[in-house]
Amino acid sequence: MNGYYHIITYGCQMNVHDSEKIAGMLGEMGYINTDKIDNADIIVFNTCCIRENAENHAYGNIGMLKKLKSAKKDLIIAVGGCMPQQIGKADILHKKFPYVDIIFGTHNLGNLKELILEKRSGKKSVVEITDGGEVTEGDNPLRTSYPNAWVNIMYGCDNFCSYCIVPYVRGRERSRLPENILAEAQGLVKDGYKEITLLGQNVNSYGKGIDGASFPSLLNSIASFDGKFRLRFMTSHPKDFSEDLVKVIAANPKICNNVHLPVQSGSDRILKAMNRRYTSKQYLEKIEILKKYIPDCTVTTDLIVGFPGETDEDFKDTLNLVKEVGYSSAFTFVYSPRQGTRAAQMDNQIPEDISKARIMELVELVNSQTREQSAKYVGKTCEILCEGYDEKKDIFLGRDEYGRMGYFKSEENPVGEFVNIKITEANGVSLYGEKIR
Repeated sequence: MNGYYHIITYGCQMNVHDSEKIAGMLGEMGYINTDKIDNADIIVFNTCCIRENAENHAYGNIGMLKKLKSAKKDLIIAVGGCMPQQIGKADILHKKFPYVDIIFGTHNLGNLKELILEKRSGKKSVVEITDGGEVTEGDNPLRTSYPNAWVNIMYGCDNFCSYCIVPYVRGRERSRLPENILAEAQGLVKDGYKEITLLGQNVNSYGKGIDGASFPSLLNSIASFDGKFRLRFMTSHPKDFSEDLVKVIAANPKICNNVHLPVQSGSDRILKAMNRRYTSKQYLEKIEILKKYIPDCTVTTDLIVGFPGETDEDFKDTLNLVKEVGYSSAFTFVYSPRQGTRAAQMDNQIPEDISKARIMELVELVNSQTREQSAKYVGKTCEILCEGYDEKKDIFLGRDEYGRMGYFKSEENPVGEFVNIKITEANGVSLYGEKIR
């Protein structure tokens, strides 16, 4: 055994799965996971740079390790992920935190074992940041989310939304071969995983450059596997969200009737400035297609307020669209300038007090819709995939296919099982019920 490792993850589900890959590598090297950072012999920060808060949290936590590094000279501190992949950020990290031993980018994750060995051989610090990356296979992630499993189907993004740093830190779109994805998903089903989520920056554009490959076809193939399991995917870009895809969802009961379709804004003027490449009317047409084929399908979304130049009228357009769609829930954000993006250079940056007022109004609207939809569950029975146990509350928890979290008591341990519960109470996105024997 080489000692203990501790991984700190920021950001999206893609990063969570990347951390599972990192854990798998460290396990192969003989390291064992520890929840106590002071006990660790290697600490890995898997960072995010989508929002300024994520960067600031990472900087703060890296800074707090200076004292621990002084006390444990052999401690290895590694910082990877999206943050150091940004132009110039690796140099800033190296100067600001000279006690960090390894700095690596998103395209260098697969080389982490070699970087650790290089550091352990006596090198003072190791920095590896490369542009672009190839699709690699053969990862052996240490999966930490049973009964859920995450499967990357593609990497990178070609959309270049004006506010988004992802194409610059994750690279251009690269799709995995269908046979490799199918083999991984089939193995997960055989291993007893009950929910598989396919991951990509824009899953709808999966298959570019691969003859005969498409996202609807891939989804349909996985949904045809034997066994009881759920299938989800994220994230979808509205411009590529097709009727063929909706038909596949409608035809396969294993695919959850819950779609995450980020709209970002309800204003056509702002959508154009964001380079989203659809109008509010075109987005609503996608929603109508969903309702046509899957009347009970729920939709979640991402929304940004305070984008440069957003007027009161633009914001009202967003509120009106939210009311028209009736989202099940939404991730809401105040626009955060990202260095290197076009939006960061735009005029008419919105004052903080205006953005805060708008986000509060938007959040209240979204929450009211969520509460209204959750209230409809009361008195009904729904199927929950039990995902875990809350020791403090002595209660089990899991989600239904629409993404609602349900809490219930049980004498037996049902983690990893599908459980029917009768809902007795609803509170926001949370449901409380009694297990039906």
